[in-house]
Amino acid sequence: MQPNRYTELFFLDEATALSAGHRPCFECRRRDAEHFAALWAEIKGWPAPARAPEMDLALQPERVVDHGRKVTYRAQLSSLPGGSFVRLLEGGSAQPYLLEQNSLFPWAPAGYGPPIAAPKRREVEVLTPRSIVAVLSAGYRPMLHPSASA
Repeated sequence: MQPNRYTELFFLDEATALSAGHRPCFECRRRDAEHFAALWAEIKGWPAPARAPEMDLALQPERVVDHGRKVTYRAQLSSLPGGSFVRLLEGGSAQPYLLEQNSLFPWAPAGYGPPIAAPKRREVEVLTPRSIVAVLSAGYRPMLHPSASA
């Protein structure tokens, strides 16, 4: 990463970036970033709107620990909002899925695969940081790659 330059990170879509713990960009997606910041402030009880440096500081321990290991947690699939990324616990597969409209879309670098029905009563490993899941639950809708339209 070059100092004082744009972050050199690019993702398949916004839901993928959010699952990695990144917020919307205030330069290239200002209106969405402002909406995200307003929802963040609301769910955290912070003065609105939340500021990018403070959100980044709060997100860092939610995304990585111990030499870059990804932070995950378990939750019931039915408790998660659309736009969240999960892994199924059974079968030991590392396949990440996007939860969207009661479907799970298998993620790949080039796009999403055909969806499967999201089982209602299933515990999953959540890949999207808790604060971002809360913002999604509060109504933020991330931009999705066209392959996620079932």
